[in-house]
Amino acid sequence: MTREQAFKILKKYNQEEYHIKHALMVESIMKHFARIKNYEEEFWGNVGLLHDMDYEMYPMEHCKKASELLKQEGVEDNFIHAVCSHGYNICSDIKPEHEMEKVLYACDELAGIIASLINMRPSKNAQGMEVSTLKKKFKDKTFARGCNREIIKSGAEMLNMDLTELFEQAIKAIESDEEKINLEMKL
Repeated sequence: MTREQAFKILKKYNQEEYHIKHALMVESIMKHFARIKNYEEEFWGNVGLLHDMDYEMYPMEHCKKASELLKQEGVEDNFIHAVCSHGYNICSDIKPEHEMEKVLYACDELAGIIASLINMRPSKNAQGMEVSTLKKKFKDKTFARGCNREIIKSGAEMLNMDLTELFEQAIKAIESDEEKINLEMKL
C-alpha cells in the first residue's frame, strides 16, 4: 500500500482534526524509528497513519473493527496485526511482537502527551522542545490525563529503551516533520 492509499483510508473513516493530526504525528514517529533502525519507512509510516483508523467511528470496537475494515480495504495480515497490537491489554489481546509493533505501542500514547504539550506552548509547535519538559509533564498525572503512562513505560521496556531516549527520538521526529504535518492539516 502506498502512503497516498493509506491517507485515503484514514480520511474515509476520520474527519475530526484531532484524530487526523494524531495519525500524522504517529506516522512521523514511526518513520523516524524505521529510519534509525534501518527498516522500510513507508510501511512503518502507514501503520502509524492507520493505527487508530477505526477509533473515531467505532470507539467501543477499537482495534477489533480496524481488523475488519482493513481486510475490506485489501490490507495484508501483517499490517493488520501491527495496527491491532497497539491496543494490547487495553482493547486487544494481540501482543506487539515485531520491533515496529513495539515502537507503535510505546509511541501512540506518547504522541498524545507531546500534542498536549505543543498546544500549551506559546509557539504552538515542537521546535526546541526539551526532553526535561516532556519528562516533567509525563510525571504530572493531571496533564494529558487520557494518555496512559504505563503503556509508554511498558513499550519502552519492550524496546529496551529508557524513557529519555524514547522521548528524545519522538521529539526529533515531530520537530523534523512538523511543518509537513501542519501543511497537510491545512489541506
